[in-house]
Amino acid sequence: MSFHSMWAELLPVGRDSASGGYRRYAWTGADADCRTWFREQAEARGLACESDRNGNQWAWLGDPAAGNAVVTGSHLDSVPDGGAFDGPLGVVSAFAALDELRGRGARFTRPLGIVNFGDEEGARFGLACVGSRLTAGALTVEQAHRLTDGDGVTLPRAMEAAGYDPDAIGPDPERLARIGAFVELHVEQGRALDLSGDRIGIASAIWPHGRWRFDFRGEANHAGTTRLADRRDPMLSYAGTVLAARREAELAGAVATFGKIAVEPNGVNAVPSLVRGWLDSRAADQESLDAVVGGVDKAAREYAAAHGVDLDVVRESFTPVVEFDHALRDELARILGAETELKVPVLGTGAGHDAGILSDRIPTAMLFVRNPTGVSHSPAEYAAEDDCVAGVSALADVLEGLACT
Repeated sequence: MSFHSMWAELLPVGRDSASGGYRRYAWTGADADCRTWFREQAEARGLACESDRNGNQWAWLGDPAAGNAVVTGSHLDSVPDGGAFDGPLGVVSAFAALDELRGRGARFTRPLGIVNFGDEEGARFGLACVGSRLTAGALTVEQAHRLTDGDGVTLPRAMEAAGYDPDAIGPDPERLARIGAFVELHVEQGRALDLSGDRIGIASAIWPHGRWRFDFRGEANHAGTTRLADRRDPMLSYAGTVLAARREAELAGAVATFGKIAVEPNGVNAVPSLVRGWLDSRAADQESLDAVVGGVDKAAREYAAAHGVDLDVVRESFTPVVEFDHALRDELARILGAETELKVPVLGTGAGHDAGILSDRIPTAMLFVRNPTGVSHSPAEYAAEDDCVAGVSALADVLEGLACT
């Protein structure tokens, strides 16, 4: 099956007709459909397919127990109303690259694995890369069992409803010990390749990044009868903090976004009692990130004090800078530059990935495919067909260089 036919087959799964975006959330019907698609693609190629204790799917050519396996893939879940390419491009390209290598008559000397990591986006339970975090031991069983979605459903209940055993989750060092290299292909979430005119790039590092929850607590009151001078309105403090985040990010050459908000009692004619906002911030280095978050925190506390509002700030997640394995990165550059003698651009990224989570345990690397608009996490996310095909060929070259004679 060609890249085009696989892409067309997967495209409708989990797509919302109104927004045009995807709602492929962990342990839902759309997620189950994606898993079925993955299993069918593996079986059609004669690959052994399995789901591990953490809900990640693996398709194997050769015996993984032999060790030193080369693995590629990504994820199939999405952010709310996300685009088609973030995640799925890496999985579809993995199967297509295997097809291309078989067409070349390549002979594998190392086991080859294709993986679909579960719940990478964290759209349902609020924590990204749950499947890979559990596997790598970066998320404890106790922490995972406390994860809850917006409807109050816990991760264990959701897994059980989907037919998986939540009591089996946890670190999987034996599986990781069998992997000699993991290469994740991903659509670029930015415009660096478009600006440089390159179709394919290699990742150097993932910026340090995290999520912080700001809880502004004021006093609920009537919007029509309460004098402005008598209000303790947390929305004013929140609004000022949003602007402060933009200002601090610009000063540090970083990014900071308040993209999610919850308001209580959430009435048009009521002064809020609580405004809860989530800050996402990322920077090229730890010092810059600390400056941004520290600046936002300071501004938020000043606004809260000025409006008689209480404030709690909680760091919900954090990932330090991830430097991808230099030897593997250099080997990818050598392989891709062997035919053309052109240097493949190496660039950093502000987006988190499963490859970053696994980098502490196994050698990992990433390939990026050009995104002409830079738009991601949106229905407008896009990569040209020719660039996608170029990505498949680049991935096939890399896999051939790493796993074949």
